[in-house]
Amino acid sequence: MSNILITGASGRLGELVIYSLLEKGIEANQISALVRNPEKAEALKNKGVNLKIGDYDNYASLVNAFKGADKLLFVSANDMNKRVSQHENVVKAAKEAGVRHVVYTSIERKNETEKSPLWVITEAHLSTEKWLKESGLTYTILKNNLYMDYIPVFIGNKVLETATIYLPAGNGKVSAALRSEYAEATANVLTSEEHENKAYDFTNVEAYSYNDVAKYISEITGKTIQYVSPGADEFMQALTDAGVPAEGIGVLLGFAVAQDQGDLDFISKDLENLLGRKPTALKPYLETVYSSEN
Repeated sequence: MSNILITGASGRLGELVIYSLLEKGIEANQISALVRNPEKAEALKNKGVNLKIGDYDNYASLVNAFKGADKLLFVSANDMNKRVSQHENVVKAAKEAGVRHVVYTSIERKNETEKSPLWVITEAHLSTEKWLKESGLTYTILKNNLYMDYIPVFIGNKVLETATIYLPAGNGKVSAALRSEYAEATANVLTSEEHENKAYDFTNVEAYSYNDVAKYISEITGKTIQYVSPGADEFMQALTDAGVPAEGIGVLLGFAVAQDQGDLDFISKDLENLLGRKPTALKPYLETVYSSEN
């Protein structure tokens, strides 16, 4: 069996992939977790997972950590300002260390131009995919759509008080799926051999608008929830006045406008095929969040 190394292992996606690998019967001593701070990975260490210390900004630490890994799950960095250079470090270090196969978590998108509302996110992904394809490394690219888990975050924790979802997403749709199911499918890719030099579109099998979200929450809670789609400028001003940090506004606005423009309305059966079942639909997920609010 291959030695599998997971980067970003103290983050939620990386951690979920490791737990999925363990559930599939992969021995803990065949799994390594790349972390910057080992104290944040005590739970993984206690399960017998090997901890490797490395930092995307420290090239030498990456080369050292990657040595001996057959397969590398490269979880994209979350520092938007440094991500391009960090990703270049990871790809070059994987090649120098002799990694056989890199599985990379990218993003689903239609608009690949600088005019994309999500350009601050997609820029690094596009560069990284190009570097992987040109590196000579065996690669698999997983283009993740939005985590369904983020929808309650995007609509805010006062939605039942205000009875309003307020986002500039128009009537656009997003084929979001659960982060845990992205992780499970990723683990399946890491433990099988027919994915070399392929790209997969990780989406749900249907797409949803915020009108759908409002309808489902209304049905679940018995409270009528309306959806209001303001203009982008009005939305920015309202959140600024409410004291929301600029970075948070930017992320919310980017995803909402991208959804309005149809960039996230992309349906594929790749995730379903790799899971061996249909991904969780939106209403059953929202029931787990809001059913106790009745």
